[in-house]
Amino acid sequence: MNQEQPDPIALHARYRGKIQIAPKVPLASAADWAIWYTPGVAEPCRAIHADPAQVWALTNRGNTIAIVSDGTRVLGLGDIGPEAALPVMEGKALIFKLLGGVDAIPLVLDARDPDALIATVQALAPSFGGINLEDIAQPKCFTILERLRAALEIPVWHDDQQGTATVVLAAVLNALALVGKALPHAKIAMVGMGAANVASYRLLVAAGADPAAIVACDEHGTLHPGREDLRAIAESAPQWQLCLESNAERLVGGAEAAIRGSDVLLAFSRPGPGVIAPAWVAQMARDAIVIAGANPVPEIWPADAHAAGARIVGTGRSDFPNQVNNALAFPGIFRGVLDVQARTITDAMAVAAARELAQCAEIRGLREEHILPALDEPAVPLRLAVAVGLAAQAEGLARRPGTAEELRARAAQSLARS
Repeated sequence: MNQEQPDPIALHARYRGKIQIAPKVPLASAADWAIWYTPGVAEPCRAIHADPAQVWALTNRGNTIAIVSDGTRVLGLGDIGPEAALPVMEGKALIFKLLGGVDAIPLVLDARDPDALIATVQALAPSFGGINLEDIAQPKCFTILERLRAALEIPVWHDDQQGTATVVLAAVLNALALVGKALPHAKIAMVGMGAANVASYRLLVAAGADPAAIVACDEHGTLHPGREDLRAIAESAPQWQLCLESNAERLVGGAEAAIRGSDVLLAFSRPGPGVIAPAWVAQMARDAIVIAGANPVPEIWPADAHAAGARIVGTGRSDFPNQVNNALAFPGIFRGVLDVQARTITDAMAVAAARELAQCAEIRGLREEHILPALDEPAVPLRLAVAVGLAAQAEGLARRPGTAEELRARAAQSLARS
C-alpha cells in the first residue's frame, strides 16, 4: 500500500475497532458506587417495576439503539457472515454517535433464518429505544422489517431500504427543481429492484410521483403484470406490487428499454462500470438526471454519464459530487424519533426528513454538483431531528411530544454531548 495512504488494517488493529462504552456519571468515591450500583440501583428498579414507562426516564434506553445484521449482504462485499460484517456495524455506530448523538450497539447475529433473527431481536428489544437493520439480503430483509415493525413498539428501520430511499427522494426533488421539472410529471427509470429501489419507489410515490410513469427493471427485465416469476412469490416479493402499479405503457425488455425517454435514472443494481451503457443515457430526456448508486464502483462513471448527455449525476461515493449516502439521513432521523420516543418510523416521517434534507442543500444554494448537503454539515441532523419529531407527533406516534423549539433544544443537547 502507498505510504501516503492510511492502512485500514493497521489502524483497526491499533485501536481494536472504532467504538467503546464510557460512563457518563461521576465516580469520585465509594458513595458514588453506592448510588449507581448497589444498594442505590434498587430504587430505579422498583420504580420501573411499578411503572414500566419509567424506563425511558431512569435508564439510557431512550438514547440506545441496536444495529442488527446477519452479514448476508454487506456493502459491495456480499454474503461475508456476521463476524466479517462487524467492522461495518462499528462504523455505523460511530456515525450514529458523532452525527446524531445516538448510542448504537453493533449486534451481528449468527441467525440466517428470518424467524430466528426476528425472535432474537424481539427478545432483545427491551434494552433499546430503536432497531437499525443493516446489510441483510433480500427478499428476507423485506419480511424481517415488516414483521418487526408490526411486533415492536419502538422504531424499526432498515437503512438499506428507508435510509437510502430518504436520501434518494431528497436528491431527486432538488435535481428536478434545478432542471425545471416537477416530480408528479417526471418519468423515472429504476434499474435494480432490491432493498434500495423498492423503498425509493414507495417514498417517491408517497411524495407525489406518478407510479404509472415509473418503469422498474431487475435482472430479468422490466416489471409488468406479465412477470409470472414475481406473481408466484407475491406474498414475499414487494416487487409484485410494482408490476401492478407502475409501467403504464407495459414496456417489456431490459434496462435500455426502461431508461429510454426517462427524466430520472435511479440505478441500485450491481457494481460497475459498464452496467449502464452511455448509449442508454444518451436516449434519456433533455436535462437527464442519473443516480448510479452501486458501491464501490457505480454502474456508470459520472464522466461517461455526463458525456452521454446527463446534466446531473450522483453516486454513492464521497470522491464524486452529489454523494447519495444514507448517512445523510439516519443520524438525524433517529435523533428525532428518540427525542419524542416514537413508536415507529413511517413513510410520512421519512418523506418529511427527505424534504428537510432537500431544503438543507437549497439553503446553501443548489448547483448541478450540489444537490445534497455534505456529511460534515452540522445543521443537517438537527434540522432532520426536528422535522421527524414533528411528523411523528402529527401521526400520533410520539410518547414525548414537544414544540419545534423544544425538539431543537433536545437534539442540540444530545449532539453537543457527542
